[in-house]
Amino acid sequence: MPSTIRTTTLPSGEAIAVLGQGTWKMGEDSRRRVAEVDALKLGLDLGVTLIDTAEMYAGGGAEEVVAEAIAGRRDEVFLVSKVLPSNASRAGVQRACENSLKRLRTDRIDLYLLHWPGSIPLAETVSAFEALMDAGKIRHWGVSNFDTEEMEELVGLANGDNVQTNQVLYNLVRRGIEYDLAPWSRARGIPLMAYSPVEQGALASNARLDAVAARHNSTAAQIALAWVMHQEGVIAIPKASSQDHVRQNVAALDIALTGEDLADLDRAFPPPTRKRGLEMI
Repeated sequence: MPSTIRTTTLPSGEAIAVLGQGTWKMGEDSRRRVAEVDALKLGLDLGVTLIDTAEMYAGGGAEEVVAEAIAGRRDEVFLVSKVLPSNASRAGVQRACENSLKRLRTDRIDLYLLHWPGSIPLAETVSAFEALMDAGKIRHWGVSNFDTEEMEELVGLANGDNVQTNQVLYNLVRRGIEYDLAPWSRARGIPLMAYSPVEQGALASNARLDAVAARHNSTAAQIALAWVMHQEGVIAIPKASSQDHVRQNVAALDIALTGEDLADLDRAFPPPTRKRGLEMI
């Protein structure tokens, strides 16, 4: 891993990069498959070894794109995938994981997440995750789209404190988690994984970022991404479906935001002053 890619630490003690590669909406169009695979491969070449996917993305198609990209390079990769809440029973988790492993063409998933809270008792899902760890099918487990109260419930369960991360929507226009979820997570050493850190590209054309971008000779999207990675204990997982986009994301690692930059961004995108419901897209 190049020295330019900073890391944060999971509760297990394992260090992982603060920049990953997201795959949401990959695998949906066969005409884009070669470009998507090539983008992921370039990311690996540049040291972006964390790849995030899910059984839900393109009905498993994104996992198949990932499999093609990591073929022959599995040991370089920190692989994240997710199980749907409808599959979160003990037997369902086992089946879903086996199916993901087949699509990913690997024998293990490094971090396996519950995609969002569902109706199946959380204790049953945690038990299923622990069984997968014991079997060597996954190395760690975590959750996604959990708010503070749900995290409190989780860590109160048997083995619930083995949770390694919570993946949530977080970017400059979606700062609600800063009121309570982010401080709660930091206090417990549980990193957050930020999906849609550039608001699905919307922040790339937000004029409120232009002044800061000009100071760094960068793009608005790079400033938005750099801001997410600047936050303590946060991992950004932007999707990049072209090689140029991958290079731009990696270059954002070299942007050192100043106090002036951060103050300007706070004025343009104010932090929350009250509790908000967890946002999802």
